[in-house]
Amino acid sequence: MSSSHWTASDLTDQSGKVAVVTGANSGLGKVTATELARVGAHVVLACRNVEAGKAAAADMNGDVEVRSLDLADLDSVQAFAEAFDAPIDLLINNAGVMATPQRSTAQGFELQFGTNHLGHFALVGRLLDRLKAASEPRVVVLSSNAHKTGRINLDDLQSEQKYGRWAAYGQSKLANLMYAYEFARRASAAGSPIVVTAAHPGYAATSLQNKTESWQDQLMQVGNAILAQSAEAGAWPTLYAATEDVPSGTYVGPSGFAQLRGYPAAVDSTKASKDEAVAARLWDISEELTRVTYSL
Repeated sequence: MSSSHWTASDLTDQSGKVAVVTGANSGLGKVTATELARVGAHVVLACRNVEAGKAAAADMNGDVEVRSLDLADLDSVQAFAEAFDAPIDLLINNAGVMATPQRSTAQGFELQFGTNHLGHFALVGRLLDRLKAASEPRVVVLSSNAHKTGRINLDDLQSEQKYGRWAAYGQSKLANLMYAYEFARRASAAGSPIVVTAAHPGYAATSLQNKTESWQDQLMQVGNAILAQSAEAGAWPTLYAATEDVPSGTYVGPSGFAQLRGYPAAVDSTKASKDEAVAARLWDISEELTRVTYSL
């Protein structure tokens, strides 16, 4: 299927597949889960707020279930993984927080880096055996246009020396993309069948834009109304990256102006995102911080 005018209506049948979508109770995650269930996948909504997850599941047609997962708590990540006993065909790292006040995860990591990157890093690592049990396993990592402003500060990954909410968000989204590229390289080198892709939604109108607890919430609501595409369109790159025949290491985003909106296509990313030396160091640090080692 050419991506030139690809939408969710072009999704192929996913019957027999198990898909895990983090943060599937609202926004992009809910759309992603809804569409995968519509085309036959058994979808696990991995949500911090289980009641919100159940409410979202009630709106979906298909085979769905809700499980508790708090990516800001590595004990929750471990419990989720240990309770999962089925092969996983699709693991979609969708959940995230954006531009929050300075806060920490349960293990004391800066909230955005800890949730968006470390939580997902640990989740995938702990679910590797479940992924390897599937015939064609795939991991999709959600990044953002904000990766373009991100900088990986290896000397201050937790933003302890200086905290800026948008700088921390940019770092976490750059970390997501570098992790996806590095994971793809390592899986390929190990001869692993796991395909790793990354995606970003462009500028999509979701509830993420009213969680900064600042005056910027109102500004972003105006942007949502004027500039943003819908959450449905924002989920197209994720769905394309999850189901279409794209090479491991591909980054998918909207094909329109500045990757803000449009149909999904393979897109480029910054020079910093392709720095293999920094990516390898970030990987090693992530293993040390989460105490999760990948056995590919």
